Amino acid sequence: MTRLYPLLFVLLWSTGFIGAKFGLPYAEPLVFLCIRYTLVIALMGAAALLARAPWPQDPRQWLHIGLTGVLVHGVYLGGVFTAIRHGLPAGVTALVVGLQPLLTALGAGVLLGERVLPRQWAGLVLGFAGVGLVVAHKVAAAADAHGLTAMLVPALAALAGITVGTLYQKRFCPAFDLRTGAVIQFVPSLALSALVAWHTESLTVAWTGSFVFALMWLVLVLSVGAISLLNLLIRSGSAVNVASLFYLTPPTTALIAWAAFGETLTGLALAGMGLTAFGVWLARR
Repeated sequence: MTRLYPLLFVLLWSTGFIGAKFGLPYAEPLVFLCIRYTLVIALMGAAALLARAPWPQDPRQWLHIGLTGVLVHGVYLGGVFTAIRHGLPAGVTALVVGLQPLLTALGAGVLLGERVLPRQWAGLVLGFAGVGLVVAHKVAAAADAHGLTAMLVPALAALAGITVGTLYQKRFCPAFDLRTGAVIQFVPSLALSALVAWHTESLTVAWTGSFVFALMWLVLVLSVGAISLLNLLIRSGSAVNVASLFYLTPPTTALIAWAAFGETLTGLALAGMGLTAFGVWLARR
C-alpha cells in the first residue's frame, strides 16, 4: 500500500487548482486560507483528542514543526493563492514553483548530506523541461501581461517556502504524529496569514455554494489527505525523491482540467507530460 502513496499524493495535490478555480472569486486569498486553516485545526485537534494522540515532549520539536508549517502552508500556499488572485496564470505559477525539485537537490547535498547522483540530476532537469512544455502555451499568453514581474513576487515567495520547508522538515523533524503535528503546523500558519490579511485585505467572503465546495475540498482532500501523505513521504524518503514528485503536479492538473473543464491540451503539452514522467522516474529510480 505504501508504494501507492507517491501516486496518491500527486493526484490529490494536483486537485488544488479546484480550490483556486472555485473559491478565489468569492474570497481574497489570505482570508480564504485563514478559514481553511481554522477548519483543519478544529478537525485534526478533535481527532488528536479523541485518539489521545501523542504531542511532542521536546519544546524544540514544537518550534521545528511549527516553523515547517509556516513555510509549507503559510508562505507556500499564501504565495500561490496571492499570485493567482492577482492575475498570474496558473501555468506560470506552476513553472516558477516547478524549480523546487532542482533547488531542493542543491540544498539536500549541502544541508542534509544526501548524495544526488548524476542520473538524478538528469531526471530533475528533464522533469523541469517537461513542466515547461506542459505550461508553455499559458506562459506565452502571459508573457506580455502588464505587471507580470510584480505578480511573480508571491510566486517566488511560494517557491522559497516549499523548498526551505521541505529541507527543514527533513533535517529537524521528519517524524511526528500526523494529527497533533497538523495542529502545531497550522496554528502559526493561521496566525501569520491572519496578521497579513488584517492589514492587506478587506476580510469579506461571499458564502456561495462554489466557495463552500472549494473550502471543503481544500480542507479534506488537500490539508488533511495530501499534507498527511507529504509528511509520510518526507519521513520515509530522501528530500530529492519527495521533491521530484512535484514535477508531476502540472501535468496531472492539466489532464484533470482537460477532462473536467474542457481546457486545451496541446500536442506539446502531451510531449511534456511524457518527458516529465520519464524525468521523475529517472530521479526516483
